[in-house]
Amino acid sequence: MEKIPVKNKEEIKVIIEGGKRLSEIKKRLEENVKEGVNAWEIEELANVLIKKSGSEPSFTRVSGYHWATCINVNEGIVHGIPRKDIIFHKGDVVSVDVGLYHKGFNTDTSFSKGLEVDVDMQTFLDVGKLALDNAIEKAVPGGRIFDISKAIEDTLKDAKLNPVRVLVGHGVGKNLHEYPEIPQFVAVEREKSPEIPVNSVLAIEVIYTKGSGGIKYGKDGWTIITSDGKISALYEDTVIITIDGCLIATR
Repeated sequence: MEKIPVKNKEEIKVIIEGGKRLSEIKKRLEENVKEGVNAWEIEELANVLIKKSGSEPSFTRVSGYHWATCINVNEGIVHGIPRKDIIFHKGDVVSVDVGLYHKGFNTDTSFSKGLEVDVDMQTFLDVGKLALDNAIEKAVPGGRIFDISKAIEDTLKDAKLNPVRVLVGHGVGKNLHEYPEIPQFVAVEREKSPEIPVNSVLAIEVIYTKGSGGIKYGKDGWTIITSDGKISALYEDTVIITIDGCLIATR
């Protein structure tokens, strides 16, 4: 079984710095996701904030992708290209994914925000936040990726929601996507799942929907949407596994 890579003290220090910067950027973006705003305005703000932080967008380093953010609305799941014609309306669920490349290392984070949504939709969003918190609690030295996956799966199942099974969390560091993959469901027996070492760095993601979890691609070739048109949301944080437990770098 492949081992999860670990970072040295200097690398961890840089990732903590990058995570702190990205956390502040995320907060500013979330504050500005409002009715009447369009996705391109959030993209422009992200670029301004990332440049001001002295860092670079992670996502523009991905081959073929030219934007600092991925922005999706309602049935949009991930990888949505931010465009001027994507205007946010009352009742929408807006999901924003953003990454920071700081001194040679990536951090990655996502949030979903409901715009004056009803109680049922707010409950849907709260479950995603809870699933991420529950998963992070399992990201401890000596634990296994299985534990993180099971925490997400159990939380979603209890709420009668489904993960988008083809999309996963991942390790993060010099590359935006590193080993291991972190499914949102139990994929293998616990003892066959990678053990989590001290000084490993993980981007834990909860990507889920009210529907079946099936996907299809939009016409732009990037945007992934739910195959049944049901609402989707996502929450993600970059975490560092320390000797004492787990440090959430992007909050």
